[in-house]
Formats: sequence, C-alpha cells, structure tokens
Amino acid sequence: YMGMALSARMVPFKTGFRPFPSEIYRMPFPDEFHGVSLDDTKRALDVLFRSDCPPDQIAAVFFEPVQGEGGYNIATAEFVDYLRELCDEHGIVLVADEIQTGMGRTGKMFAMEHFGIDVDLTCVGKSIGGGLPISGIVGKADIVDAVPPGGLGGTFGGNPLACAAALAVLDVIEADNLLQRGLEMGKVIDARLHRMAQRNSLDCIGDVRALGCMNAIELVKSRDSREADGDLTARVVAIALKKGLILVSAGPARNVIRLLVPLSAPSEVVDEGLDILETALEEAVA
Repeated sequence: YMGMALSARMVPFKTGFRPFPSEIYRMPFPDEFHGVSLDDTKRALDVLFRSDCPPDQIAAVFFEPVQGEGGYNIATAEFVDYLRELCDEHGIVLVADEIQTGMGRTGKMFAMEHFGIDVDLTCVGKSIGGGLPISGIVGKADIVDAVPPGGLGGTFGGNPLACAAALAVLDVIEADNLLQRGLEMGKVIDARLHRMAQRNSLDCIGDVRALGCMNAIELVKSRDSREADGDLTARVVAIALKKGLILVSAGPARNVIRLLVPLSAPSEVVDEGLDILETALEEAVA
C-alpha cells in the first residue's frame, strides 16, 4: 500500500477507479501469521524478473517497514536485508515508506533504525506536521540532487505554516523525549493486548503485533483456521465509537484493529482507551 495515489492503489481502494498506470508490480510481503514466507517473496520476484520485467528495468522498490493499510505486518530483518542486497545487485533504488512509521512512532525516529539498513530514499509525512498537511522525501544526495531546479514542485510545496509546525514537532520530540516515551507506552499497550488475547472469552484475537508504539490485533473467526473476521471487527469499531473511542481497521479483510496512540498521550488516557477496547470486544463477541 502506497497511499491513495492512482499509481499505488490496492484493493479495496481500487474499486470504482480506472484506468491505472502500467508497470507497477506488487509482490507478497512476508507474513508468518498468514503463511507468506520470505521464500515466497523471492520466488515471486524471480518469476517477475524472468517472465515480465527484467531487473534492469525496475526503477525502485517501495516497501513499508510496518505495513499500514496492509494490516500492520512487521518486516523481518531478513526481508529488509534481502531487499537491500537485491537493490544493490541490480542498481535499483530502495525506498522506505515511513509515512506512518516515522517521527518516533516505533520508538526510533525512523523504523528503519531497528534494522540497521540504509535505504536510498525515505517518505515522511503525517506525524511530522502535528496535524497540518506536510510530507516529503529525504534521501541520499546523489539521488535528491539529481533533479534540476523546478523539476519537482507543487502549488502548496513549502507551505510556511506547515513547515513551521514540522520544526516545532521535531523540537517537541527531542525536548519531551518522545522516542523513549513511545517505546515505554508501546510495551504497556502490547502487554495489555496480550492479556486480552489470553482470555478464553476473547479467542477472536488471533494475533498481537507491535513495533514500538505501533500496535495491532488481528481478529479471526477461529485461531485454528485464522480466517479473517471483518464483520466482528466492524462491530467492535462501532461499539467503541459509541463509548467514545475511535478505532481504525486495516488489512485486506479489514479485520485488523490498529492502535496509533499519540506519543504525548497521558498514561491514564491510554488506559481508558484500552479499557473501552476490551469492553467493546467483550460486547461484540457476546
């Protein structure tokens, strides 16, 4: 998933939109819970290179360190290492989409710091603006500086108010030690979600995932089959909303509840939200 741009839409966001640009290829993201291995990804790329598009015709590989709309699936170190080696071998630009994972969300300024791998370009946005619209691309000088003056731009590029907000956000992250705060809060949320999953009455929780303060639970019809339960997820979201908690679902089947708690949120507010989530789950399965 790479946003709502026409060049990157995925199901269900493709519905009702056509045509799309060609020569954008989607590969399986390694996902142990759903039985997708790194070998599956490698085989898919091998088939692509041999039958559809040779590697010297690939400009860039885009990936999310933690999939957002895709269901909060966390990349493994082996997967990231493989992408770096693949791109180095064939002269492909490696791009990390850190729109959701960046700005301290995972306990590091950028999620890629967890992997110790340098990408060529990084997409930033969302949290960096503190609620104001701003996004950007940062990366290696030989790539960024290759664009001539005026080669990239937009009507609202460099908006001074949004840029001032982004600078203020960076100051607050440092002054309030929000990176450490994110790590600590993420552990608290993860522990609470695991306790929920251990309850017999909440065996609808098939998986609990977290990287720093980027947390999620996946709801299933059965832990044995791991069949997605989007209908149950929708009920949980609706019940929680009536109780004053906004939840956002994710994943192709919309059966993942993702938690993106503000890093500045007081602990008692986080606890209150988790209490509402647990109550909503109980009522939804009753």
